[in-house]
Amino acid sequence: MTHPALAALRAELADLTLYDDAPSLRMHSRDFFWFSPVLKPDLEGKQAELVVLPRDKAELRRVASACARHRVPVTVRGGGTGNYGQAVPLEGGVVLNMTRLNRIVSTRLGAGRFEAGANMLDIDKAVAPLGQELRMHPSTRAQATIGGFVAGGAAGAGSCTWGQIDNLGAVIAVEVMTVEPEPRLIELRGPDILKVMHAYGVNGIITEVEVPLAPAHDWAERIAIFDTLQKAAEFGQAFTECDGIAKKLVSIHDPRIAPYLRRLAPWLGENKAFAILMVSEPQGDELDRLVAQMGGTVTFARGAAEARAAAFGEHREKGAPGPLYEYTWNHTTLHALKVDPSITYLQLRFPPLRNLELLAWAERHFHEDVLFHIEFQRRQGKVYHSSLPLVRFTTAERLHEIMAQADAAGIQVSNPHSWVLNNAGWKQIDAPQPEFKRLADPLGLMNPGKLLGWEASLDAAAE
Repeated sequence: MTHPALAALRAELADLTLYDDAPSLRMHSRDFFWFSPVLKPDLEGKQAELVVLPRDKAELRRVASACARHRVPVTVRGGGTGNYGQAVPLEGGVVLNMTRLNRIVSTRLGAGRFEAGANMLDIDKAVAPLGQELRMHPSTRAQATIGGFVAGGAAGAGSCTWGQIDNLGAVIAVEVMTVEPEPRLIELRGPDILKVMHAYGVNGIITEVEVPLAPAHDWAERIAIFDTLQKAAEFGQAFTECDGIAKKLVSIHDPRIAPYLRRLAPWLGENKAFAILMVSEPQGDELDRLVAQMGGTVTFARGAAEARAAAFGEHREKGAPGPLYEYTWNHTTLHALKVDPSITYLQLRFPPLRNLELLAWAERHFHEDVLFHIEFQRRQGKVYHSSLPLVRFTTAERLHEIMAQADAAGIQVSNPHSWVLNNAGWKQIDAPQPEFKRLADPLGLMNPGKLLGWEASLDAAAE
């Protein structure tokens, strides 16, 4: 698709950083949609006609204005670590790469404000000397941006203590630029933040994000093995419920996942379920005792200095794995796909109080198709777990059958095999996102095709 006004837009923005060569267009038009064999054939080959990398809000305002005046679609991109085609431009146009808007706006004890393109690992490096850290980050910490996490993320390392990004208090404020001939900046706080949260960038360009910061811990790492998935899950539940032990990651894996995590093979045992854990170093001994009490064995222990070096890309011991969180959440799927390209995944959430019971049912019921790994979270005072299980893909019909049966059993399902925001299952936000799109993107130029059931105002379209 070629937009007739693209040449005029390119000429107007010629002094900005622009790319239109084939490799750049392909790279900037992709995310991890290829995790899904359903999405891959539909989204492969969809790409932008121009990539723009603004350096500051003044340049960003010029891009937003030009796209509005020339009626050119625009797809906003951060680190490109989404999984549903959020960053794939279905109708061509401009991909807006936000990674140069990466400044720290302000920090104070307990909070920080950052430009949307700030990398989450870089944020933690910057606030570490202040004794602070982000409350949570995805397993893609090294690539993800803070704006992208708000626009398309959900949870990650830290969620076992702090919950999800959409929980009350997880985000303090979001600044959004509208896509209009005269772009405006809108500050969202409180419930209004939900208007742009997990919205795939369909309704305004996130320019700044203010989030709470937590007191930084020296995070040590552990791998522990257990005889069965259920025993490992019972340990995960007990550990997450131990409020007196500071923790950042509680990830439990089916024994059959071990062959896919080759770098961890020396510590995963033979046909053993395993737990990947992050704990405050002074409390590591308490964790080790809990593992033993619940029938497990610690096979890998890395101190905080070495774990930090691995995460921050500094020198680490030869043969040692990278940061352990990069083997959990949806990084597990990435490692599995490197071994078996037919693997895919699902997104499930097991409600509190029944989560272990439902896991045992699901493990039996879907044993041939699904290999579970679960990540524990604390949400609204309750402990539960979510799951991005590996699935041995056969057909799209079987995927939907598994999702339907899980939903009927009481497991909450979010379909990762659709690029449509309205199909996001339990990740849908209870906020007037279509109404806000009419305000922030009245011409309907932002990431078109991702949000159904809304219409641009006739007055705006006729201007």
